[in-house]
Amino acid sequence: MKTLIKNGTVVNATGTAQADVLIDGETIAAVLAPGSTLLGFDLEGHVDTVIDAAGKYVIPGGIDAHTHMELPFGGTAASDTFETGTRAAAWGGTTSIIDFAVQTTGQRIETGLETWHQKAAGNCAIDYGFHQIIGGVDEFSLKAMESLVDEGITSYKLFMAYPGVFYSDDAQILRAMQKAADLGLMTMMHAENGPAIDVLAEQLVAQGKTDPYYHGIARAWQMEEEATHRAIMLANLTGAPLYVVHVSAKQAVAQVAWARDQGQNVFGETCPQYLYLSLEDQLGATSDEWGAFEGSKWVCSTPLRSREEGHQSSMWQALRTNDLQMVSTDHCPFCMKGQKELGAGDFRAIPNGIGSIEHRMDLMYQGVVTGEITLARWVELTSTTPARMFGLYGKKGVIQPGADGDVVVYDPNGHTSIGLGEGRSHHMNMDYSAWEGYEIDGHVDTVISRGTVVVDAGEYLGTKGHGSFLKRGLSQYLV
Repeated sequence: MKTLIKNGTVVNATGTAQADVLIDGETIAAVLAPGSTLLGFDLEGHVDTVIDAAGKYVIPGGIDAHTHMELPFGGTAASDTFETGTRAAAWGGTTSIIDFAVQTTGQRIETGLETWHQKAAGNCAIDYGFHQIIGGVDEFSLKAMESLVDEGITSYKLFMAYPGVFYSDDAQILRAMQKAADLGLMTMMHAENGPAIDVLAEQLVAQGKTDPYYHGIARAWQMEEEATHRAIMLANLTGAPLYVVHVSAKQAVAQVAWARDQGQNVFGETCPQYLYLSLEDQLGATSDEWGAFEGSKWVCSTPLRSREEGHQSSMWQALRTNDLQMVSTDHCPFCMKGQKELGAGDFRAIPNGIGSIEHRMDLMYQGVVTGEITLARWVELTSTTPARMFGLYGKKGVIQPGADGDVVVYDPNGHTSIGLGEGRSHHMNMDYSAWEGYEIDGHVDTVISRGTVVVDAGEYLGTKGHGSFLKRGLSQYLV
């Protein structure tokens, strides 16, 4: 199967160019000047499909490097399966995800990894890879880390939060980072001071402050800044590269920027919710159906931050200055009915997570429209840097010969209305949208995954099981 995308503006992280893109089978075969006869024949007469992208952008498929399909949490599990979640991702122009295989305390890493392979295999609409969560650092998990690279898993995640579930203390983090430095693994860190947060949360509940709003108060920005600094110091001591996930506080950004200014191999990620949503606007919400519990729709960790304190504008600035390098979703969806409502009367029991996998590319494009980032930076943040950071570049994250045929045709003159209502965009397995009512000045028209059209003109054409497992190499950012 040969596909020609003609008359479009190709956008890579390096800039834009008018070009035609030829996909042969699963791979980009050529990127040519419009109407080029360099190959010695008229391309349109030698292909199976022609897509006219006049007036539109042709970009590499999005890579969401932080998702949690089917993640067990708080007595329930994330509502998106690998089937429903990757289908929603495709609708939104994301053609690869990196999910987190989970090892819980007392479980072997090999067992957790095999469980995640079984969950995903044969179910994904797009390509997928894994990071490894290490929920219990001991002699067995440290030994098991040695086999991760051969498995194509070159990054792992630790938690400084959630005591009794995923939490690692400083001694465990030190040992894991020492091993990671030897192996070339990227350490991903959930940086919040979990034990201190638990004390604050207990005190708030004892005072009768149980509404979802207080989730964000308990997880104060000081807890994120302190943990981020501590993770940076441990990484500095061990020589391990460090990737801080879901940065939401401007003070935590300052810690990442400081470490990078010292030449340390430290990176940071933020998410759409920390660019657009706020503690005041969302967690203070009420409704006739849910009352003050309406705010649980936006409960996530790290939490939403105060707009009055300038956290959202600081996140955008950090993306412009490269103090933060990536935007992922931390997609971890839960329905209100039967899931979020488990925390009615006690915010500590609300499953933490927001569903955004379908909307990341659109929400970040809106940042281009409003002048927060450039067109090339949009592609860099959502596709190219994730590929480079996590050992996929060349195969993913770029429109060039030899790369996978993961291509999105994006219409800047189109429009996308987000939400569950008629005519709106929502394909995630959730009974609400955290982004209800958002309007985007752009639209995903066509999505191609490894040469196969999976979304086109408002129709889903993909299939369960099309997605393949991605064995990843080492990060290109290791020094």
